[in-house]
Order: sequence, then structure tokens, then C-alpha cells
Amino acid sequence: MDGKFKDNVSSRTELLRQIQQFEFALVDLNLYLDNHPTDKKAIEDFNDIQEKYMKLKKEYENKFRMFANFGNSKADSSWSWVDDPWPWERGE
Repeated sequence: MDGKFKDNVSSRTELLRQIQQFEFALVDLNLYLDNHPTDKKAIEDFNDIQEKYMKLKKEYENKFRMFANFGNSKADSSWSWVDDPWPWERGE
């Protein structure tokens, strides 16, 4: 485990939790909107949460590393996302 990861465990973990919370809300709203496609308030909520979600992901990438592969994020100068510990290696 590199020093960068050790120094930022709490802020990194908190940021990941926030991202997960927004992602959960987006999935939930997406399912709701599949059945209620004309609900303007839900659409507004979805767009508001999506904007905040994208800002959090960008913040994560600026502080730590690429958030996800498969075209969701640009790669930096190395394929660094594989260098960090996998979830089962973090001891959380």
C-alpha cells in the first residue's frame, strides 16, 4: 500500500461513501422514473443529484485516482486504478 493511500484513508473513505449515497439515490430515482416518466419533481431531483454526483467523482479523481474504468473516466499517465488495494485488501 503506498503512502498516498495511507495518508488519505479517512477522507477517501468518506468521499467514496458520499459517492455511493448519491449513486444509490440516482438508481432509485431512475427506477421510479421508469414508472413515472412525467414526474417533473423527480426529474429535477435526478438532475440535481446527478450534477452533485459528477462533482464528487471529479473531486475523487483529482485527489486520488481514476474512479472507474470501462470508459467512465479518462486514464491518467498510467493505468493507476489497478495499483490501489482492492476492497477486500483494505481491511474495512
